[in-house]
Amino acid sequence: MPLWSSRNRTETVTCLACGDDIARDEAREYDKHGDRWDRADKTFEHVCKSCYGDLCHQPRDELEELLVELEAGETDRTAFLSAYLTTVEERYGRVEEEQD
Repeated sequence: MPLWSSRNRTETVTCLACGDDIARDEAREYDKHGDRWDRADKTFEHVCKSCYGDLCHQPRDELEELLVELEAGETDRTAFLSAYLTTVEERYGRVEEEQD
């Protein structure tokens, strides 16, 4: 019997970005704190490979605090996004989109 059989792993997971159900081995583990290597007492969310490729892979230092400060989920989407972009540009400079 394999050593890992006692782990409680599901065969399929749901992509947190698009909502598709995918095979676990076709997904990427996502840790909102950006520290997927420290596995103690963690439950990971998953992202499909397509959505993972679309993610910004820049450091997320201060992101959680910024979202709380700007009341993410508590204000309407348009007001939040406007405040977010304004605050990010004030603190970190202009946000540039990648050109394909």
